[in-house]
Amino acid sequence: MTKEHQAKLGRRELLRVLGVGAGAAAAGAAIPTSARADNESDGDKKKARYRETDHVKTFYRVNKYPAKT
Repeated sequence: MTKEHQAKLGRRELLRVLGVGAGAAAAGAAIPTSARADNESDGDKKKARYRETDHVKTFYRVNKYPAKT
């Protein structure tokens, strides 16, 4: 075999290996994991999380968002 012919076979093998590897990676990503329960208590779920602090108010003012009343 000539070097050109050997090089073409090498490229084909490389593409074949890459295709098989991509298929295996996609199959591995499709395996579902078990669901986990959240670890927040009812009090944590109901508490207020958003606070309009001074730097948030400044951001709204600078970007011309309407002021909250």
